[in-house]
Amino acid sequence: MAENNNIIIESKEATLGQIEVAPEVIEVIIGIAAKQVEGVYSMRGSLANSVNELFGRKSRGKGVKLGQSLETLTVEIYVFLNYGVSVPKVASEIQEKVKQQLLFMTGLELAAVDVYVQGVVPEKQGPTLDLDNLFAEENGDAK
Repeated sequence: MAENNNIIIESKEATLGQIEVAPEVIEVIIGIAAKQVEGVYSMRGSLANSVNELFGRKSRGKGVKLGQSLETLTVEIYVFLNYGVSVPKVASEIQEKVKQQLLFMTGLELAAVDVYVQGVVPEKQGPTLDLDNLFAEENGDAK
């Protein structure tokens, strides 16, 4: 039998029963919230995430590791940032956005939001076009 490690949401209102949320759902909420922060290029994925994406399945919880002990929830977020952004500022915004979004959607509070910057991705530099000489050959001579 599989261990039930769903997270129980306590409601202050009278309810008809218990509300349980799978940890994977929490990871998806956190992953989406983190990606919405300006300056985040992508989340770090695992080999399994990469294989799933090859087959057309997106893993929205990638780059997120949820920790659960007795009464506290913690999260580790692994991100790649765009080149030129302020790393501390973006990391702080990720922490706030994740904390607020999870509280809003589930009523759960995180004890800690740890952000690990795995890399910085430069802007893609494409070939530049000379708009005055579109039909020039590669050596620079026009025919």
